Amino acid sequence: MDNIMVSVQRILRNKNVITIIGVILMLVLLYVGYSSQIKKAVQPISVPVATETIQPRTEITESMVQMVDMPSVSVKANVLTSKSAVVGKYSNVNSVIPEGSMFYADTVITKDELPDSVFVKVKSGEIIYNFPVNMESTYGNSIFPGNKIDIYMKTGDGNEEKVMLGKLVENVEILAVKDSAGRNVFENTSESRTPAMLLFGLPEKVNILLRKASYMENLGVELFPVPHGGSVSTEGATEVSTQQLADYIEAHAVNIPLPETTVTDELAPTVSVDGAKITIKYPSGCKKKYTCEYAMTYDETSGLKSATGKVTKTSQTVNALGSGVLTATVTETDGTTHVTEQAITLDTTNTTNTTTNTTVTE
Repeated sequence: MDNIMVSVQRILRNKNVITIIGVILMLVLLYVGYSSQIKKAVQPISVPVATETIQPRTEITESMVQMVDMPSVSVKANVLTSKSAVVGKYSNVNSVIPEGSMFYADTVITKDELPDSVFVKVKSGEIIYNFPVNMESTYGNSIFPGNKIDIYMKTGDGNEEKVMLGKLVENVEILAVKDSAGRNVFENTSESRTPAMLLFGLPEKVNILLRKASYMENLGVELFPVPHGGSVSTEGATEVSTQQLADYIEAHAVNIPLPETTVTDELAPTVSVDGAKITIKYPSGCKKKYTCEYAMTYDETSGLKSATGKVTKTSQTVNALGSGVLTATVTETDGTTHVTEQAITLDTTNTTNTTTNTTVTE
């Protein structure tokens, strides 16, 4: 036994032997680690894949999905790994999911998340307009989202009224082309959809002008799109300017005046008069929220001095000594004032008053 221990000690003192043992141990550890990583990378994981090509805005049904074992190394973090995370959802508006493809988090959304990107693209200060078209007016469905067009207007029958032709709106960017069911014409690669409307944004005044023109079919008004910068034949027609067309539209449009509305100022004081007794009602919050004041200014010929005062309650009584003007004021903390003025006339036979309310922002 002692001889064996002596032999082992002798071997361990040999540097060459120690080096060889260390190298062997390192190789073993590398092999074990590499094998473990390879095994982990190729370990199969079950993920849902598409059994057919799924077009944008399509509800994903059970028949469109099957579970397939894939090497875990090929399954990225944004891959959906359960069937329940896919079935009943919708393909995103900008996503075609090919047959055999895995489902990714950014290509599958819920019905409530389905956006209509056309409204997102409308510029600030513009209003969406849907311009009716057909296959012919879109040059065989050749107008795409992102294209720019001019809108021309033609009017007159050539008999009783001369034919006028001109450019009404210029350089309009198409946001979407939709069919009669409101579906985007170019988002589906497996269906042939017929264009029914072009959607684009216009400033409010231009939007209203174009809409007025669209209601004038009985006057022979025809509106049609032309690729921006393109030319239109003016044979048999008088070419006119955009302003002339706008004047024509306004001249034939009926403008219905809006009814006048009375705006009630809830913070303005109210004044009631009973002979020489004047009662002023203020909103709650005088002193704490508002500064409430009044002033009774008498006629110069009366020789009476004006009476003024600040109020901390909701009701204030003022006894008028003669004819003049009562001014009651409520001032907010931001400087906005709400003023009520009432003329007071006192004599032995009649009491007359006239009230006006004003609001002033400093």
